[in-house]
Amino acid sequence: MRYETTMVEKVKLLKTWSSPFGLMPIWVLKLKCIQYESIDEDLSNKSALLLQLNPIYKKIPVLVHNGKPISESLVILEYLDQTWTQNPIMPQHPLEKARQ
Repeated sequence: MRYETTMVEKVKLLKTWSSPFGLMPIWVLKLKCIQYESIDEDLSNKSALLLQLNPIYKKIPVLVHNGKPISESLVILEYLDQTWTQNPIMPQHPLEKARQ
């Protein structure tokens, strides 16, 4: 299922200000003009929300889209690119994508 920008989406990103892994999803969210709520985490005192959304690894970044969490920055980037198709960051053809 593809989501268009005209739909009301609830997108949150749990990250830290100093992590490049948290910055990559921010760049893609901005490139794709996706409105989102940014939540900064203190990794020395992890919030209950982070522990609930990523209970196994307890790491950031975590993208929450309509209540469903996605973790790992590269997985988040792929999810954003496939869910919001405007301004693609990767080629759509599998061979071209593999060569990138």
